[in-house]
Amino acid sequence: MNNLLKIFKQKRKQLIIWLFEHSQRIYTSMFKNHQPWQVSKADLLNYPRSSFGRHLGDFLDENNFELIPKVERHDCYHVLCGYSTKVEDEIALQCLCYGNGKRSPYLYGAIILGIAILPDYYKYYYKSFKTGKTANAFHHYDYQKLLNVSISDFRAAIFSKKELFHLNLKTI
Repeated sequence: MNNLLKIFKQKRKQLIIWLFEHSQRIYTSMFKNHQPWQVSKADLLNYPRSSFGRHLGDFLDENNFELIPKVERHDCYHVLCGYSTKVEDEIALQCLCYGNGKRSPYLYGAIILGIAILPDYYKYYYKSFKTGKTANAFHHYDYQKLLNVSISDFRAAIFSKKELFHLNLKTI
């Protein structure tokens, strides 16, 4: 029985991954009309070690990613908040952003479908929402202009020491 539950949970996660992959292209083409960054992963890896830009480059490198044109800020949220790219972390990150005041059709869809398909993580999602609610607003920044900022200073400006501890974020 436990094996069946594990398989079912894995299939639900695969469904969410499939939905993310296919909805992303549609969303960026229909709702994102700003210019993509002219920054590559290699450019980011040349920033100073303590900078937000370097940490973004490291995140992309560790996950074998490149920045996704027009939605570069999403990876910035991962780096700033310390969430991985596991399905449950992707949904929790959206909940944190919602708590922080971010609103978008994609965010609503990710939260609604994520909670409906993976309710097993509801407590984690709710905790993430509350963390976003208590953090200083960060969803509106022009992250490309913040690549040289110290990640430690940036996180300290957004999150309290208690939130940094609960998010397991290091100040460098």
